[in-house]
Amino acid sequence: MANQFKECLKRYQLTVFEDEWGALQRGIEKESLRVKPNGHISLLPHPAALGSALTNPYITTDFSEALLELITPVSRTIDGCLQELDNIHRYTVQNIEEDEILWATSMPCPLSTDTEIPIAQYGKSNIGRLKTLYRQGLHHRYGSLMQAIAGIHYNFSMPEAFWESYKNNCKFEGSTQDFKTKKYLHLIRNFHRFSWILLYLFGASPTACRCFVEGRDHDLKELDKSTLFKPFATCLRMGNLGYKSEAQQSLFVCYNDLETYVECLDKAIKTPFPEYVELGHAKDGEYQQINTNLLQLENEFYSTVRPKRNVEDGEKPLEALTNRGIEYIEVRALDLDPYSPMGISREQVHFLDSFLLHCLLDESPDCNKDEFFEVANNLNLVVNRGREPNLLLSSEGKKRKLKDWSMELINDIKHSACILDNVNQSSEYSLSVSRQEEKIDNPTLTPSGRMLDQMKNENLSFFEFSMEYSKRHSRTLRETKIDSTFLEHMRSISSKSLLDQKNIEDSDSIEFQTFLEQWNKF
Repeated sequence: MANQFKECLKRYQLTVFEDEWGALQRGIEKESLRVKPNGHISLLPHPAALGSALTNPYITTDFSEALLELITPVSRTIDGCLQELDNIHRYTVQNIEEDEILWATSMPCPLSTDTEIPIAQYGKSNIGRLKTLYRQGLHHRYGSLMQAIAGIHYNFSMPEAFWESYKNNCKFEGSTQDFKTKKYLHLIRNFHRFSWILLYLFGASPTACRCFVEGRDHDLKELDKSTLFKPFATCLRMGNLGYKSEAQQSLFVCYNDLETYVECLDKAIKTPFPEYVELGHAKDGEYQQINTNLLQLENEFYSTVRPKRNVEDGEKPLEALTNRGIEYIEVRALDLDPYSPMGISREQVHFLDSFLLHCLLDESPDCNKDEFFEVANNLNLVVNRGREPNLLLSSEGKKRKLKDWSMELINDIKHSACILDNVNQSSEYSLSVSRQEEKIDNPTLTPSGRMLDQMKNENLSFFEFSMEYSKRHSRTLRETKIDSTFLEHMRSISSKSLLDQKNIEDSDSIEFQTFLEQWNKF
């Protein structure tokens, strides 16, 4: 075992990996639609028992009042992180309307029109109104159906103890923060190159309700009268049906250095886009969008991963990155796992940590425009045809079989998994990688493959499949009592968040029009 560990260190040109470096820091953000017993989206406002969606650090909303976002604090252990997510889930499910359930799949419940989807409300403060206006802009630009899709965001960072030693190992002469920023961008470049494998392994959206594509061009096939699908699809959520913007398709964002990344997005935030100019900033005295530029805010840029820095009051995300560098990365390419009550499993978290550590420690050449769009094409192929036998992807202009490339990548990730197992006295990291190897050998073991097989074998529509697991998970979460200490903590946080929202509203000293003008000044 010791020799194997040394070989794994050698793979990344390391001579040591201290135990404390294995205390990876992670947090999970999980989105879920609140739905009624008939499976249709809830039209009720955000429940008061969950506190303020503006200020509650654990429970907020995404695009819609009905699209909950559950957020764990940062945890140094996988058990701790998943326990927090479980507790927040239980508190949430036990404090929404008794007949409401959380939708278990990424693709939404039956929706026939945009007007059925209530846009999230954050109160009457200027910042609250800005958040709602941003969502109104998304509605006008892309339609609300696309915004009702749910996913998992996985936040990842290395412990502080790791950075100084690793900086010395890499013979970097600048500041530790500059080194962190450089290496997180290094990780992001590799993530982009290889993120297609996450869609193959964990994609769980091969089908959708027919109503979801009503009036839109598509090439989906009919599974039954209410369900459309693609036979080899993995993650339609990440394709043209989901988080996509035609306006952004030609946008090249470079991750070679922070300055270039910020410049790319800053330009998009400042550049008027003809279609959005035509839509107008305001109509009949009502604002339609924050501005008429390609991006209203940084968050509108759709990507599988983002560099992140916690913002201070009044600070924009790009300002925070420029001022203080990258703090962590946010993975945005993950579907909800419909087979898990929490939307993500222990096995998946172990694999994600192994994958991300590999992306950080492996060589990561600078990216260029050709590779950027090659990666986008690979993602599109895996989204739509990922389980297709002999599917070919591109690597530096050369065709490669997905299966061969996947096996090569999995075998490489075994090195980082071995390191994490060694420092955590565990075998779960390596086991999680082996389980993914089985999915590459047998595509029917992937979530997308399992879903389609189950729906066909049990004669279930997408709606029936989703309802079955949504009800099952909600029942599980309602039936177990919440730890009394955590219950009191959540009640206190929720009450405080309502007070915090009121204080923000009371402290506003300018009209929203002035606030918006100042916000849009560069």
